[in-house]
Amino acid sequence: MLKKIATDKAPAAIGPYSQAIAAGEFLFASGQIPINPAKGTIEAEGIEAQAEQVMKNIGAILEEAGVNYGSVVKTSCFLADMADFAAFNSVYEKYFTEKPARSCVAVKELPKSVLCEVEVIAYLG
Repeated sequence: MLKKIATDKAPAAIGPYSQAIAAGEFLFASGQIPINPAKGTIEAEGIEAQAEQVMKNIGAILEEAGVNYGSVVKTSCFLADMADFAAFNSVYEKYFTEKPARSCVAVKELPKSVLCEVEVIAYLG
């Protein structure tokens, strides 16, 4: 059974997708970029500030699904510039203290020219 997860505390989807889908005992959250959900705009500048907003957006989706960062089993992280890796990690490690499995890659470009995007899979059981 699939259940859409949606909250106004995270940015609304900017395309044909859901914020997250609960499938059985797992939550699959779409990639989050640093959009301020209250205004629908990118306000954060610099990798640290953008990563903080991304983590807040992820947290809101996890909360709506009834879990928290400790339930995340896998993250996929996308950076616009691998030179931001260390600075991104300094924010990431504050939220993902259980150290889930992770991929982190640099990509050519991200939506709205942001510096980072993160998607998560969480265990709901």
